[in-house]
Amino acid sequence: MKALVLHSGGLDSRLTIKLLQEQGLVVEAVHFKLPFEGCCQSDCAFKFAQLEGIKLYILDVTKGRLFKDYVRMLRKPKHGHGSGLNPCIDCRIFMLKRAKNLAKEIGADMIATGEVLDERPMSQTLRSMKLIEKEACLEGKLLRPLSAKVLPETKAEKRGWVDRSRLMDIRGRRRLPQIELAKKYELRNFPNPSGGCILCEKEYSAKIQDLLSHKKNIEPEDIRLLRIGRHFRVGGNKIIVGRKETENEALKTLRAASDYIFEVPDIGSPATLLTGKKTSESIKMAAGITARYSDAKEKEVLVKYGKAKLDHQVTVEIPTEKTINDLMIISPPRDKSHRGDPQSEDKHGEKGDKE
Repeated sequence: MKALVLHSGGLDSRLTIKLLQEQGLVVEAVHFKLPFEGCCQSDCAFKFAQLEGIKLYILDVTKGRLFKDYVRMLRKPKHGHGSGLNPCIDCRIFMLKRAKNLAKEIGADMIATGEVLDERPMSQTLRSMKLIEKEACLEGKLLRPLSAKVLPETKAEKRGWVDRSRLMDIRGRRRLPQIELAKKYELRNFPNPSGGCILCEKEYSAKIQDLLSHKKNIEPEDIRLLRIGRHFRVGGNKIIVGRKETENEALKTLRAASDYIFEVPDIGSPATLLTGKKTSESIKMAAGITARYSDAKEKEVLVKYGKAKLDHQVTVEIPTEKTINDLMIISPPRDKSHRGDPQSEDKHGEKGDKE
């Protein structure tokens, strides 16, 4: 028998792989490289698969058709967002539908995940798990070995493909059972389970919401820019100011051909990116913000800007702190009315080992 395991790179999915290997199944894994995943998840998944000698499929959602489909889902998830902009239920359905197609291609008899009942408040309640299975067309077919004994029997258990008595009964947010199981399997150097989906972070979510609101056709570069610098909105224009040299260089690398780069010449200065349809107002404001974060001390500052070359210049006054704060993209106060299923409210965000 062959099992296809959704492998995030985290501890729960590693334990799932070990539990199924222990029962003699052929285990292969699929990792979804998501546009908003943590910094090490793909590397962690790849290294563990190599160590265990299992075949790993990577579905890259950071580009192409999968990227477009994911952004479309993020704009309007059927089952709403959590505490930030995290569409946890719809994200699980998105991955499982594609995992189901892959399982059929490779001849896998079952699909398994590292999900733990009640570990995550939005997508891992019993109600949410059943909903996800139904919409992914996997009712009774999705095995969750870490919580199998506290969940209804699956097809794999009923048919004897796996021994239910050798699976686990883990439930809730406490991680001690997983840690003990990791010791049994001598698993070391697994990612810190306190990490999680960046879409739960309020400030980052505000940047994404701003992007979704102002740009119809979002490109992968737009997403990569969200993690760089300070972000400001001036009408239809976005201004991004680098905070350190690596970010300055990244802004220059990721900019579109029509974007402007700003710098204050001859002194310490950030690189500033201006995107969108340029106006005289947005050019002056981008120049002013650049001057504000430079080492300039004068009341009026000369700022150079341009596309391929800094072949234009403008003299501006440094904006007031109030002006800067009013333009900065920050998280608004949370609307207390939930945007999705009121019984699946994620009060704390789905942080942690995202399986």
